[in-house]
Amino acid sequence: MLLADKLIIHFDNALRASAGTVGKTPRPSPAQTIKGVPLSDDQRELSARLMRVNHCGEVCAQALYHGQAIAAKSDRVATSMAQAATEETDHLSWCETRLRELDSHVSYLNPVWYASSFVVGAITGLLGDKISLGFVAATEEAVCRHLEAHLEKLPADDVKSRAIISQMKLDEAKHQAGALDAGGVIFPGPLKSLMAGVSKLMTRSTYWV
Repeated sequence: MLLADKLIIHFDNALRASAGTVGKTPRPSPAQTIKGVPLSDDQRELSARLMRVNHCGEVCAQALYHGQAIAAKSDRVATSMAQAATEETDHLSWCETRLRELDSHVSYLNPVWYASSFVVGAITGLLGDKISLGFVAATEEAVCRHLEAHLEKLPADDVKSRAIISQMKLDEAKHQAGALDAGGVIFPGPLKSLMAGVSKLMTRSTYWV
């Protein structure tokens, strides 16, 4: 496939991911068969803000994988990144659906975070497959911690959001392990701390906007 064709496809993916219009995916939402209970206004608002952050995190993951797939040194890693991006699309769909159920919206800052993450993904891809895979592993490790924190913050009555986040956490842990098994380097602590700082900037902004 020509580079121009790849860019067109990724641009379309970026628009749908950022706008929250991915729609349904083959894998059903973990919350689909769960009967939720009525939430208070405060509970619904808190859940919506947390799910908006989670949705934006998945937008960033999409961008990261797409950028890495374009710049990957080997077809094997490019295919692996593309597959991971496809699996992350499930998460986007689940979060979109839950946000609508909570009468809320995706973050208006999604295009900014997508563009930033795409550039980071492309740069790490150019640095070599081991670095690229290591970046994925470090990112997914941070995402797992972030999702665990959200499970603690969510209202106890919001069983639908809890089911979604719990499954997302399992998937992200699988992606982390897969990246390391594929040859990704383990990033040093200071670099992980820097990544965590950038992540906090994203979560704090999208929590409100």
